[in-house]
Amino acid sequence: MAKKRVHEIAKEKGISSKEVLAILQKAGLDVKAAASSVDEADVARAFGNGAAAAESPAPPQERPAAADGEKAPQGQPARGERPARARPTRGGRVGEQSPGGGGRRRRVVIDSQAARRDRPPPPPQQPPRRGRGRRRRPRWVEPDLEAEAAAREAAKEQEEPATEIQSGATVKEVAESLGLGAPEVIKKLMELGEMATLTQTLSDEAIQVLADALDKKIEIVHAADEVEEEPEYEDTDEELEDRPPVITIMGHVDHGKTSLLDAIRETEVASGEAGGITQHIGAYQVRHDGHIITFLDTPGHEAFTAMRARGARATDIAVIVVAADDGVMPQTVEAIDHAKAAGVPIMVAVNKIDKEGSDPNRVRGELAQQELTPADWGGDTEFVDVSAKTKQNLDELLETLVTLAEIQELKANPNAEASGVVIESRLDPGRGPVVTLLIQRGRMKVGDALFAGEHAGRARAMHDFRGERVKQATPGMPVEVLGFDGVPEAGEHFRVVSNEREARRLAGERANRLKTEALARRAGVRVSLEDVMARAQEGTVELPLILKADVAGSLEALADEIAKLPQERVTVNVIHDGVGGINESDVMLASASGAVIIGFNVRPVGNANQVAQQEGVEIRTYSVIYKVIEDLRDAMEGMLEPEEVEETIATVEVRATFKASRVGTIAGCYVVEGTVRRGARTRLVRDGTVVYDGRIASLRRFKDDVREVTAGLECGIVLENFADIKEGDGLEVYDTRKVEQTLA
Repeated sequence: MAKKRVHEIAKEKGISSKEVLAILQKAGLDVKAAASSVDEADVARAFGNGAAAAESPAPPQERPAAADGEKAPQGQPARGERPARARPTRGGRVGEQSPGGGGRRRRVVIDSQAARRDRPPPPPQQPPRRGRGRRRRPRWVEPDLEAEAAAREAAKEQEEPATEIQSGATVKEVAESLGLGAPEVIKKLMELGEMATLTQTLSDEAIQVLADALDKKIEIVHAADEVEEEPEYEDTDEELEDRPPVITIMGHVDHGKTSLLDAIRETEVASGEAGGITQHIGAYQVRHDGHIITFLDTPGHEAFTAMRARGARATDIAVIVVAADDGVMPQTVEAIDHAKAAGVPIMVAVNKIDKEGSDPNRVRGELAQQELTPADWGGDTEFVDVSAKTKQNLDELLETLVTLAEIQELKANPNAEASGVVIESRLDPGRGPVVTLLIQRGRMKVGDALFAGEHAGRARAMHDFRGERVKQATPGMPVEVLGFDGVPEAGEHFRVVSNEREARRLAGERANRLKTEALARRAGVRVSLEDVMARAQEGTVELPLILKADVAGSLEALADEIAKLPQERVTVNVIHDGVGGINESDVMLASASGAVIIGFNVRPVGNANQVAQQEGVEIRTYSVIYKVIEDLRDAMEGMLEPEEVEETIATVEVRATFKASRVGTIAGCYVVEGTVRRGARTRLVRDGTVVYDGRIASLRRFKDDVREVTAGLECGIVLENFADIKEGDGLEVYDTRKVEQTLA
């Protein structure tokens, strides 16, 4: 019996020598190394493939020769088994002679089952085909699309959720979030061409590329995307109390929103607004038949989109004010969209019905196209026709608001920790940061520690909308709070916590998040020398600005409007913005950077004016936002270089040429269009090609020198330093002038 070594067997089987050794040892063979020899029969037995039986040849058996016309037997019956009844054949009738039998006849028995008993069972076979060898097609069954969609959704739910990574995370934080070692992450970054240390901040793009390279599913979370969830309380019905509804007044500019609110409150707020338009959110409360209603007055100017969106999110009912003589305007549609996005009930107040030309029915028709069908037309939107000037139907308006509020059953727990939203914030020169808060739940008291965004503090004093001091504030009540360490962004959520240390910790975490995100954004912006050269060649001009405003909302709106200005050729760079008066630090920063200071509803404080005069810094103050945008656009256009424009003033046809000894070649011309002037610039065009570009040296009509020749007349022209004039040439007389460029 032949032998083989273990490594030869492994090579034949396509597996490793260790696996072959394990199989042979499991079969009871004493093999220890890859060079050990094993019988082939033992190998076949160990691997169980029946090779042993195939390798050992069976002794040949003598088969009787078949006689003429007889068939050989297919097999012999097994030993000890009764032979089956033979099936007679044609040759079997005569008999079969055995070789050397001497004419002795013997009987041949055919056992058709013997071969099957000696062989292993055959593998399962397909059923025989029917009908002339053709396979019948299976019946088509319509797929269940809903079941397949449900299966795909279930598979998606079973997938691992994406790992959340904060924007501006360091290499160490990314490694911890992905569950990997920091060296592995640094090695992968090096393979991607990014050299980073353990504490280096990565940009969002770098984090995404790294995750793709590591085959990880991630989701980058920004601080602005995280909305702080309101704490959930299991309040019983006895603990819940009715709270005043929060009504937001929205609509187009100059449609009478503030005047309507003045008429309800019997005050004169609109007369104190610059330009007669509201430029910040005002919060007020009104009593009507024992019910308290909180009103939020939002700006209608197109620049204050963010303020309208905040007002819609913080409200219970949105009142869309539309002027009866003006109809639906762009900001009206935008206010409707904000209210629908916030999912709050909408009520329409048709104002200025006392003016001539007012048509409330036309307003109803226009709003019906915006899916606000009046209730008296079979819809579900309440409409009230009012007049802020004559105070007509104001009681009906308030009654409708109270009814809508009662339908909603607005309740809150006044004994929970206070929380709500920042309506507005500003920096007062005498009192410091002044923040207007709207309490949405809980009870807030003087001395409570609270935080909003990246700012924290303790409520040192609280004032209501009339400016009177209050010791506590209940749900639905707007209050001004003193005691923050900075000016929080309008729209931020605030929350009262147990102590000031906890408030500062939470605010610090938020500030750190915003700082790292800013670093990540700066890390993602790479400026090369080629970019600087390209900007210089394109002639891109930069206008640096410093923005200061009275409240955070106005500052935000001003920055948004500046960002909308076309900046392809003149780039506006806001190097600093803030809330409060213009101080000496702002002036020195403007002097160092060559910036212009824009003040919105603020004035220079202290010695800022004197320092600005000494340093040559320009300070511009405004009280209406669209005046700022107009002046900035004019300034940007003034920074552009005048553009040289060419204007064709005449078209001349050369009909003949004359030679003069002293003058040269004189072209006899006919003025087809325009007016030809002596000394004007002209081009000589021959067969579509410009041959000469110069000036007209001499212009004559008959024998007289003339200054100009108008269309339809003939003249003689001599070109300056050019005599190759031919009949059929054309002259284009043109003039160039510089035109001030305008922004798109």
